[in-house]
Amino acid sequence: MSGSTQPVFSILTSVYRTEAYFPETIESVRAQTLQDWELVVVDNGMSDEVVRIVEKYSDDPRIRLVRQENNGLGGGIDAAAAVARGRYYAVLDSDDLLMPTFCERTAAILDARPEIDVVGIDAYLFEDEDGQDQIRSYRQSVGIRTPAELEHPIGLVEMIGGNVLYYTAAIRAEAWARGGGYSCDTPKVEDLAMFLRMLAADCDIRCLPERLARYRLRADSFSRDPAQVDAFEASLERAFLNAQSLTDAPDVQQALDRSLRKLRFDQAMRRARKALIDSDIPTARRQARRAFEQRRSVRPAAVYAGLLLAPGILRNVHPAKQWLSGTAATLTRRGRALLRPST
Repeated sequence: MSGSTQPVFSILTSVYRTEAYFPETIESVRAQTLQDWELVVVDNGMSDEVVRIVEKYSDDPRIRLVRQENNGLGGGIDAAAAVARGRYYAVLDSDDLLMPTFCERTAAILDARPEIDVVGIDAYLFEDEDGQDQIRSYRQSVGIRTPAELEHPIGLVEMIGGNVLYYTAAIRAEAWARGGGYSCDTPKVEDLAMFLRMLAADCDIRCLPERLARYRLRADSFSRDPAQVDAFEASLERAFLNAQSLTDAPDVQQALDRSLRKLRFDQAMRRARKALIDSDIPTARRQARRAFEQRRSVRPAAVYAGLLLAPGILRNVHPAKQWLSGTAATLTRRGRALLRPST
């Protein structure tokens, strides 16, 4: 930290059952080319191992520790924000990494452009087993086709439509407060819910095309537990429903209606697929009909008709299973918390 009492950056990290990865996360912060930062670590579960890890850096006063009983990701991040002193905040999961120029690059923009409140980034995806970066970036992996441009302010309709930010972004402390932080009724999508609230509060959000972070793909990340997927989708639906009360703008309300219908359609098709594989034909029919109600198109209608007329044949036809696959994989990448063990 420089001679000033206020660091440029506060990196907010909540640690829960990620002790094996956390030292690498710390080192990625210490490797920043801009060294005027503080790392606020919340031991979100009273882990002795987390204390031992942080104590190894006792000679670095920039690394601060807060301890509490587990209060979920949102509670952990908000506990870090409550004691943060930086001009700018950035959330960093305790098993992910920053690229060395993250702080320098984003702080330079916020310093020079007072009209900008948030600077988002892209990120590398890397395999936990071998550390190799994937060719696709985070934005590409969630299906965002529009190139990120710093001069393009992201609008509320645009974000609702799928142009979401990677969860790590450089955020002015004042904008963080206007967005209400992470604590809310939307676990697993706290970041998206906060960015939606920021946009509704007229915060200016931009995004850089550079990959300034690394997102770890762990072997235990992609949960196939239907209850976990259901919980994520319920939180995402709640985030959209909450956003409906933030503004009366017709274009925003229409965008929210489209996104809610798509979410409910994908959810119903995923459940129909699982029920079909499990030979639960009544549930498969019910979910296929629910999908048709959300999107009156040939695809769900054909599946529903097949389940009514020849469910045994449909269950064994591979293309039908593909029709019913939905978009769970993309949704889980957008809701990064679902990819990790529960906090």
